[in-house]
This record gives sequence, structure tokens and C-alpha cells, in this order.
Amino acid sequence: MRTEIIYRNYKEENSDTRQKLAEILDKKLKKLGKYFDAEAIAKVKLSTIGNGKFVMEITIVVDNKQIVRTETMSDNMFGNIDILIPKLEKQLSKYNTRLVTKMRKAAQTSVSDEKTDTEPAETYGKIVKVKNFAISILTVQQAIAELELLDHNFYVFVNAEDNLVSVVYRRNDGDYGLISPKY
Repeated sequence: MRTEIIYRNYKEENSDTRQKLAEILDKKLKKLGKYFDAEAIAKVKLSTIGNGKFVMEITIVVDNKQIVRTETMSDNMFGNIDILIPKLEKQLSKYNTRLVTKMRKAAQTSVSDEKTDTEPAETYGKIVKVKNFAISILTVQQAIAELELLDHNFYVFVNAEDNLVSVVYRRNDGDYGLISPKY
């Protein structure tokens, strides 16, 4: 597994500390390579937010299609490693278990059997509520205003600038994010 570290607003002036942090991250992330057949890339974003908190975000991309991501914030960047690596390992283990189970079920099915739509759903949880709503054509700023009025964490709308369904969401740092589809 190849590791890329991105420093964004990271307030650590000591280059020895940065070097040690990079070495530890690389060593621990390489151990997660056992979960992938192909070469994976781990992108690690390190940043500091105003109140002295350190944020670490790790995104692992395999074959430009599988993505595993996790993020945490604490008073210590080295502590973030101890939080995130087990979390990533649990996510990867769970994913691989589902994949192996799915492959075993497929192998047990006879080739001569016709394909049916009655295949059991994977156990990701169940939908407990369905909510329908009218979708509005808004600018991003109007969507943020609606998000705040509703006191939700996200808001779905049609972006007036490009006529695509988009989502604005409240980030942990208090700012906003925008998700737009790419076709």
C-alpha cells in the first residue's frame, strides 16, 4: 500500500515529529494491505483546527473504485493513529467477510439455475422510514439557508447553477460541504 500524506493547516513546526508521524502511518497502513489484492493508495490528510485540535482523515482507494474512509479529531495526532487504524481494520474486515460470503453463495448456485431476483439482501441494516419531499431549484447559498432553517445535517436540492441534484452538509469544523454528481 502506498501512503500519501497531505498537510493542510497542520501546525507542527518540528520536522522530526512530522517524519516520525509519517513513518508510523506508513508502517501501520502497510499492514492493512493484506485486505487488498490490488495496489491500494492511502491518502492521509492532517490538519489543525483553531482550538488546538488535530484532525486526521484517512481515505483508502483501491482500483479507483473501492473507497474506505474514516476521520477523527483529538488533542494528539499520534492518538488519532491509535483511533483510526483499528477502525479502518474493522471496516475492512467486515467488508471482506461480506464479500467472501457473497462469493460462497454464488459458487453454491448451480450454473444451470436461472438467475432470479429473489437473492437475499446483504445485511447492511434495514430501512425503517421512507420520507418523500418536494425538491427545489436553489442556489448553494439558498440551500445552506434552508439547511439552517430546518436544523438538519444535510439538505438535498437541484443546484440552479448546473441543474444537478446536489447535497449541502454541515461539516464537523462548522463549515459546509457540497456534494455534486459527476456523470
